[in-house]
Amino acid sequence: MSVVQPWSGQSGVVVLPSGASVRGRRIAAEASPADFALLLAPGPEPAWAHRRIRWPDFWVPLDRADALDALREALRRAHGGERVEVACRGGVGRTGTALAALAILDGLPAERAVPWVRTGYHPKAVETPWQRRWLRRVT
Repeated sequence: MSVVQPWSGQSGVVVLPSGASVRGRRIAAEASPADFALLLAPGPEPAWAHRRIRWPDFWVPLDRADALDALREALRRAHGGERVEVACRGGVGRTGTALAALAILDGLPAERAVPWVRTGYHPKAVETPWQRRWLRRVT
C-alpha cells in the first residue's frame, strides 16, 4: 500500500514507521495549512480542523483516555493521507512526546520512541522523565 507524503520538504516533518508523515511545530509559528491539528497548549486556533488536548507544559496529558483517543484520530487521518500536525507552545517537549506516541501507536517499540523522535524531529524532544514514563504506557 502506498502512503501519500503530503508534507515532503516541510520543516518539522517526521515519517512514522508506516510511512505516513506528521508535522510538529510551535503553536504560534506561521505555518502552511494542515488538514488536522492536535493542539497541546493554549494559543491561536488554526482555520483547519483541530482538537485540543489538556496537557500542561513539561508534564503529561491530564486525561490519558482523551489524549490517546486524539492521538489515534490523528494517526488515522495521517494514514488517510491528510496533512496532520502536532503543536505546543515551544514545539519540543509536548510535541515531541506526542510524535513519539504516534510512532508507538504506529508500531515502533516504546523503548525506541525517544531516540527516534530526538533523531528525526528535535534533539531535546520528550523533555522530562514523566513524559518518558508516559510513553512506556502508550498502547
